[in-house]
Amino acid sequence: MILRTSLRPVFRQASGTSVANIFSTPQSVRLNAAFYRLLSTETRAAIDKAIETKPVVLFMKGTPETPQCGFSRASIQILGLQGVDPDKFAAFNVLEDEQLRQGLKEYSDWPTIPQLYLQKEFVGGCDILMSMHQNGELAKMLEKSDVLVPAEEAEAPK
Repeated sequence: MILRTSLRPVFRQASGTSVANIFSTPQSVRLNAAFYRLLSTETRAAIDKAIETKPVVLFMKGTPETPQCGFSRASIQILGLQGVDPDKFAAFNVLEDEQLRQGLKEYSDWPTIPQLYLQKEFVGGCDILMSMHQNGELAKMLEKSDVLVPAEEAEAPK
């Protein structure tokens, strides 16, 4: 009973759920509620700030020049094939900050890295990007968001 009483404010703040509901739910749900409280205000603010840096933001393992996993590499390749303007793109290496890496998963409610954000909205991970790339949805979304390299004007004949 002491544990329930002492954790009541933490669980309410973290999940918006009453302690009675948390302790009456199955173990797996309780573990998820406990995991969610790991996202600190500072980490949430840092993710918000990162997402606001550019219109296209990719949280990945490694850097665009040296991706550290195949899914991050594939995501970078897809964005390159789509023609995303480098001036409108930012990438963040989640391997440099464990709080960012874990907090991002809660922030987006998506369990894997990489994660793509477009105009501050979560798009998805590598599997979603691949699907959207193949069916043409990603091209339309990127064009609508005006984040592609501008088409060069045809040179006037001399």
